[in-house]
Amino acid sequence: MENPPKHSQFNIPAKKATAMNKTTSPWLLARRAAKMNPSVIREILKVTEKPGIISFAGGLPSPKTFPVAEFEAACAKVLRDDPSGALQYAASEGYGPLREMVAAMLPWQVDPAQVLITTGSQQGLDLVAKVLIDAGSRVLVESPTYLGAVMAFTPMEPEVVSVATDDEGVDVDDLCTKAEGARFLYALPNFQNPTGRTMSELRRAALSAACARLGLPIIEDNPYGDLWFDTPPPAPLTARNPDGCIYLGSFSKVLAPGLRLGFVVAPKTVMPKLLQAKQAADLHSPGFNQRMIVEVMKDGFLDRHVPTIRALYKSQRNAMLAALAHEMPSGHPDATLTWNTPAGGMFLWARLPKGMSAVDLLPHAVEKGVAFVPGAPFYADHGDPRTLRLSFVTPSVDEIHRGVAALASAITTYAHTLPSNALATTMLA
Repeated sequence: MENPPKHSQFNIPAKKATAMNKTTSPWLLARRAAKMNPSVIREILKVTEKPGIISFAGGLPSPKTFPVAEFEAACAKVLRDDPSGALQYAASEGYGPLREMVAAMLPWQVDPAQVLITTGSQQGLDLVAKVLIDAGSRVLVESPTYLGAVMAFTPMEPEVVSVATDDEGVDVDDLCTKAEGARFLYALPNFQNPTGRTMSELRRAALSAACARLGLPIIEDNPYGDLWFDTPPPAPLTARNPDGCIYLGSFSKVLAPGLRLGFVVAPKTVMPKLLQAKQAADLHSPGFNQRMIVEVMKDGFLDRHVPTIRALYKSQRNAMLAALAHEMPSGHPDATLTWNTPAGGMFLWARLPKGMSAVDLLPHAVEKGVAFVPGAPFYADHGDPRTLRLSFVTPSVDEIHRGVAALASAITTYAHTLPSNALATTMLA
């Protein structure tokens, strides 16, 4: 985290750090371990555990969406009908019926043999990194991009290069100037984390064609694609060039994250090595959880359940947009917070006035009882310090209104600490 806030709870005090450095230890860490850093988001989430904090920080699905009764029934049925299979070691590829379900629900021709069940889609990123990245390999990412992906890639010691983006997605011209020698492009076309933006159909077509022409593989991460509010997003990049893409999906956002189940769909030329990496990591994902998901999803449950998630998240997005419009000042653009309107997903992307920093704003916000995630850590390089990510799916509508009001108050307080920002102070007061 760049320039952490003063009196931050995320820092090790200088005296303690010095003492730690002087401590002798027989353990010699691998070079890749030095590349590992704590998740900024996870550290900020610790702050939200304080009583009374309204959190817009975490990317946590709303517990209201968890199908508890269905899982209770599935749990009983799985233990009654197949206790030995559910509780025993299992195939590394994943439970056959679940792999078949995944292949059938994707909008292009997929052989179940191309589906690898993972322990969350985050493990998919880790496996991709181990199989495709050498030290010094060039890896292309969107600007900004998902922080968890950068954390998965970094221990492999790549050269992570940001590709410019706009409201429609990846800038294809900029991609072409940076693609030479790159191992892959990592992209989240649907309701991206952190920005909430969706890549347009025209941009997907242009990007897919350019990557095919350049021989540049795409890692397509799609944990939020089912969470559209009014219209479904365009077809996945992988559907346009299956042999040139690896596709990552998740059950965390449509069922429950605590099950820790996701999946990878990969070309048959790559799948054996991903499977070997999976075997080395954890042998297999929990067979009991996989069977429960199959039991819950049979008979078209997702077709009935996911629309209820969309409706809930849309109402909460609308509440945040209304609260922002009501609470944030208007006037000169340099003196106001600006934000986008995501068409789905879980996040809204905002930007502070000139001269402000989201990192410096955070302690003021926490003092007012609200937390968010500064945007700078989501950039592989040259992070924009004025950006911040707001999650709207976990707080209630009442908490959203109170939290946005607290955020507006924090911005006002912070603006008054900036003597060079007289215009913003005047407009925010």
